[in-house]
Amino acid sequence: MGFALNLDLQLTSSAFAADGAIPTKHTGEGEDVSPALSWTNAPAGTKSFAIVCHDPDAPLVSANGTYGFVHWVHYNIPSDVASLPEGCKQHTDGLTNFSKTGYGGPMPPEGHGQHKYYFWVLALDCEPNLEDGLDMWQLLAKVEPHTLAMNRLVGTYQRG
Repeated sequence: MGFALNLDLQLTSSAFAADGAIPTKHTGEGEDVSPALSWTNAPAGTKSFAIVCHDPDAPLVSANGTYGFVHWVHYNIPSDVASLPEGCKQHTDGLTNFSKTGYGGPMPPEGHGQHKYYFWVLALDCEPNLEDGLDMWQLLAKVEPHTLAMNRLVGTYQRG
């Protein structure tokens, strides 16, 4: 099936607008808490959701040839959930490029300019029972055949 955008599925945040600046509170220079997120119009058959935050502008190429910096991998979200509160600690957190689990906010290198941060929501047809500690690439490999829809919310941040 492969990954494809689904414009019916919408992801929004009360913390920032699409293509808007992510408040310092949600960055490594602030309180470093995840922003509140909510989504609508999940397709029929959705059994769980996953959220990923990825910075493709980051100057990091991993040994496996992947690029960018992973700030959040959050999954095993039941299908009856349509939002995450600020600083969400529910569900399952995977491994980020900070080498830890949980949300790690934007903090591009000094003088690196503005980066774009892609918050992705994936609607999945599998039960929320994936194992703990998956990194983004492991999660995507597992859920790719189960992804019914996905869409993104892009925010920006530049260090002061």
